[in-house]
Amino acid sequence: MAQQTQLATADLGGTGLKITRVGFGAWAIGGTGYEFAWGEQDDDESLATIERALDLGVNWIDTAAGYGLGHSEEIVGRVLAGRTDRPYVFTKASLVDGGKGRIAHNLTRDSIRREVAASLERLGIDAIDLYQIHWPIPDDEVEEGWTTFAELKDEGLVRHIGVSNFDVGQLRRIQQIAPVETLQPPYSLIDRGIEDEILPYAERNGIGVIVYSPMGSGLLTGAMTRERVAGLADDDWRSRAPQFREPQLSHNLDLVARLRTVADRHHTTPGAVAVAWTLRNSAVDAAIVGFRRPSQVDPILVALSVDLDDDDIATIGGAS
Repeated sequence: MAQQTQLATADLGGTGLKITRVGFGAWAIGGTGYEFAWGEQDDDESLATIERALDLGVNWIDTAAGYGLGHSEEIVGRVLAGRTDRPYVFTKASLVDGGKGRIAHNLTRDSIRREVAASLERLGIDAIDLYQIHWPIPDDEVEEGWTTFAELKDEGLVRHIGVSNFDVGQLRRIQQIAPVETLQPPYSLIDRGIEDEILPYAERNGIGVIVYSPMGSGLLTGAMTRERVAGLADDDWRSRAPQFREPQLSHNLDLVARLRTVADRHHTTPGAVAVAWTLRNSAVDAAIVGFRRPSQVDPILVALSVDLDDDDIATIGGAS
């Protein structure tokens, strides 16, 4: 095992959890066979990648029952079974198997109860550190779903509860039922929609924020080229995503070129700069990074020591 290092941490809202400012995102390691897959992924490589991140000091993993229809949680569970220094485990509910590789949405009490039991079994733990509603769909089931989450916390099956992909109106609705402890929205230089309303609301209300896709699902790593985009597998959801197609693709690759200029100043990578940029926002406690190979971990953790100045922000072309 590698020598564990001391990484920068932050308080996750009012949960009492002190988490490293970068966490391991386990979406891509769910493998293939469903509509939001990232293509083929070797399980042994996934295990080695998680181990590398934990050995370097990352102290939380974010997964979901919907990632690989349970497979991601199974991989995380295998890692947890082999370690005495268990990281925090965050997972999610509401995406269920719709048949033939399709994902269905369900926020009913009975469905969530089934999901939490299955997640606990796959992960091999007695309680989930943070349980999150994955998507606020169907909207008319949001209150039932959140009421169930509050029950699970009261029963000790989960320690903290939060949501992902909720807007301010939905947050206000469920706050009437039980406090929202955390929020997980998408946030990156190519997806800044949460800056005007959602992040300020979270900050005012003491809601912890962990952002996902800080590198734009791989677009901002510096490794994504037109050729790689053209060669994305049919079972990789990114092959159908607008940000990977024209006219957005050219704009995004131009952004990567500017990130590379800043990265050269700091002797790091465009991906590390992209992650550091999200962490500059005072409302953001931490960012989720979806590593797929051990070699990807070390360069991105450098983001925790990248201090972007005004010249860097001007070069990138967008101030927080």
